[in-house]
Amino acid sequence: MVPTPTHWDLAVVGTGPAGAATALGAPWAEPGLRVALLDRADFPRDKACGDGVAPHVLDLLSEVGVTGLVDDRAPVDRLRPGCGVLVAERRTARPARGVPRRVLGTRLVDAAVAAGARSLRRRVRDVRQYGDAVVLDGEISAAVVVGADGAHSVVRRALDLPGGPVALAVRGYVPSAAERRGAQVIEFADRHQPSYAWSFDLGDGRADVGYGGIVHENRPAPPRVRSLEHIEALLPGATEGGEHWVGHHLPLSTARRRPPTGRPLLVVDAAGAVNPPTGEGIHHAVASGSKAGRASAAARRVGRPEAAGDRYAHATRRVLLPHPRHTALAARLARSTRVPEAGLRASAADQRVFDDLVELGLSRGRPTPTMALGPSRALVAPFLPTSRLPEPP
Repeated sequence: MVPTPTHWDLAVVGTGPAGAATALGAPWAEPGLRVALLDRADFPRDKACGDGVAPHVLDLLSEVGVTGLVDDRAPVDRLRPGCGVLVAERRTARPARGVPRRVLGTRLVDAAVAAGARSLRRRVRDVRQYGDAVVLDGEISAAVVVGADGAHSVVRRALDLPGGPVALAVRGYVPSAAERRGAQVIEFADRHQPSYAWSFDLGDGRADVGYGGIVHENRPAPPRVRSLEHIEALLPGATEGGEHWVGHHLPLSTARRRPPTGRPLLVVDAAGAVNPPTGEGIHHAVASGSKAGRASAAARRVGRPEAAGDRYAHATRRVLLPHPRHTALAARLARSTRVPEAGLRASAADQRVFDDLVELGLSRGRPTPTMALGPSRALVAPFLPTSRLPEPP
């Protein structure tokens, strides 16, 4: 048996998609890097998730040499967002894949191990910084540590960083209903915005069904039974025959979040980087993880691992930071039901608006003139004597 080293070039705490992507990005940038993946649980494991893997995620994985990871999963290119009688069903520019988190997580960890990472089962409880290393539980040291350990991150707590807004998602698996087969269905609530129920067809006879919404400071998180009631109210019959119901907190991004500098880095849930209007986190998990891994490798290559955080902050400033500003604004606007309704009307009328809103909700898209003008027209049209307004460019 090969002995386990006590010092690593990079230690990743948490092996969800963000942690695995970190362990993929580092050796891709510098082959031979000693990378440890530490997690308290074995794989496969479950987590509350919509199980929709956007094509942008696969683009990011291909950048670090991982291709064909979910080619065996059925593509889904129909998206049906709605709010009451308003529905905007269209085909997406590229299909998503329905991949249960147990499957996706295991495959990503396997890919990271194949790339050279060492997977260790360990629950990290203590993180301490020293001059030339970060030490975990007084036993394992690393030149750089990446916290990918979720909503209740031990690494974030060690950095004494505050939390932020949180959403709660509850998910189960149910037999696919004929009327929702082959589609990703989202039904927005008419109050407590932003919140919605979903039913995402997995292509294997099952659908991932769930409900997610903001947890307000003055209102406790709803119990699981209340979440199931919300699903039934929005998507009648959607919970029938459901099983494997699980819940999970989602730390949401804000316009004020900045990544820490130094040797410890934070990615996605640990960093509070989940998309606030939609709860989408897999894209930012893979994007931030990959960049954290590559930044760590680059810092080590020039002999300055203490600069890993600065390199990561620079990379995310150009790629990831603008998106939270836009999604935070979208989340604030979505607190009024009129705004999602206007977006649905505009999306039903114009494929370009639909595509732009999908990009904003699923990856790193930004507001466009078409996106802004379309919902604006839909907002004011009911109050005008005529709805003949200029067409969007």
